[in-house]
Amino acid sequence: MLLIPLGAQSPPATDQPHREFFSGVITVLADNQITVSRNVPGKNADVRVFLIAKETRVEGKLHLKARVTVRYTHADDGDHAVHIIVRTAQKK
Repeated sequence: MLLIPLGAQSPPATDQPHREFFSGVITVLADNQITVSRNVPGKNADVRVFLIAKETRVEGKLHLKARVTVRYTHADDGDHAVHIIVRTAQKK
């Protein structure tokens, strides 16, 4: 068995951007950005604007009032969408 002292382990990479997720409904749709609103009962609506680049992966068709989950990174110029998943209504 090989024991490695805790101080000898390499620290986590800090040069990679931290990725986060946000789910809600598209309230504004433009070519280069979307605005997503999330309503939580008993709280004010949480609204975020995400920049869309040609590298952004989109699963599904973006349209107003579509329910989406956005994986994004935060930068100095705003939140950049990395991956957008359009959620479809489930049939009961």
